[in-house]
Amino acid sequence: MKKKILAAVIIAMGLLAGCGEQPVNSPIQLTPVPEETPDAAGDTDADSQTQVSAQPTEEPLGADGKMTNGEKHPITDRKVVDGKMQSYLTGEWKDASVAQRRSMAVMIPNNYLKVPGTSNYSTVPQHGISKASIIYEAPVEGRFTRLMAFFEDYDDLDMIGPVRSSRDYYVFEAMAADAIYCNWGLAVPYVSDLINSDKVDNVSVKLEGIDVGADEAYGRGLNSGYSKEFTSSLNIDGYEKAVDRLGYATTYEQSKHFKQVFTFTDDGYLATYDDYPEATEIYPGGTSSNKGGYSTSYGAVNFKYNPDDHLYYRFQYGQPHTDADTGEQLAVTNIIFKVCHGEVRDAHDYLSFRVHGTGTAYIFTNGKVIEGTWSHAGDNEPNIFYDKNGNEIVLNQGKTWMCCVWEEYSEYAQWQ
Repeated sequence: MKKKILAAVIIAMGLLAGCGEQPVNSPIQLTPVPEETPDAAGDTDADSQTQVSAQPTEEPLGADGKMTNGEKHPITDRKVVDGKMQSYLTGEWKDASVAQRRSMAVMIPNNYLKVPGTSNYSTVPQHGISKASIIYEAPVEGRFTRLMAFFEDYDDLDMIGPVRSSRDYYVFEAMAADAIYCNWGLAVPYVSDLINSDKVDNVSVKLEGIDVGADEAYGRGLNSGYSKEFTSSLNIDGYEKAVDRLGYATTYEQSKHFKQVFTFTDDGYLATYDDYPEATEIYPGGTSSNKGGYSTSYGAVNFKYNPDDHLYYRFQYGQPHTDADTGEQLAVTNIIFKVCHGEVRDAHDYLSFRVHGTGTAYIFTNGKVIEGTWSHAGDNEPNIFYDKNGNEIVLNQGKTWMCCVWEEYSEYAQWQ
């Protein structure tokens, strides 16, 4: 896939960022976290993830904290400081109980539907999605996209929804982050054997194709007036009861599969990637109608970068993409295009994507685009991203949106 300059046709999208219904706080902080003084009990062993003092910065920061000339200052050993720890999903400091626990990966529909009782169309209302640390987006049958949202920080939520059915390539990506996979329904011929294997920890509604269900985690009643499949929810209390009943490991330390999720810059640094091209308007499916999953006759999925807060704000169908509960526009620090070979499996238009192995990748951060490659060596191995020289790409702290871009339609992807 070659870099493309956006056509003059740009979909009208209303106000740009800082432009959501509710403000979004930027996770980019160029002031390093102060060193802490050990408490009276002293430091504990770093391997236990309960050390109470931060390590000194190895070298002084520049005047503005920015990295240039290929510098890398990634987070290395994570330590607990005053009850907080840097998240594996975002790099940000969070309560240690949040940062250490396995995330949930929840299947969420992204259909464009008529709003009940009106003549308007919009994305199906999505509740709680602004709390997701990572969102993975991929095409499904019908050639629209479905989301899988990774939540670690969900203590303030009662429920997340709606919840939709599974496809195997989503399960593989959940396994890469050692997440507990949550779904209502599945493409039985292609998912059943995988999701019922001992490779996957899943919290699923008990339907055909699911050997062990967790119905206590789910309910209906969401999104009144919409079709039944868009009224389901994952209830947090029920989820936690199901995880306990099923005996799943709840922390990364307990899990036998966890390695890493992404690599982030440490506190006080901004990865600028000065030598790379700018990319501040990003269309994973382009702006013209095609069958690659990201672009329809109603309008393209796209992101707009705001240099003031270093965030990419999400739009689709000509509207800000928002959380139905808070009105907050979805915004992330990093966007990844993972370009994958895809095939149509059958007459039902079920799709298959090769998410293992290696392929082309484009990473967007700080208003730049880095062309490189992705590597996903096995089911329980993480996705790792490299530049063209084989150096691992370090992301800026904050949320990440990862797009599965169908290789056979990747020519439509555009940015400027």
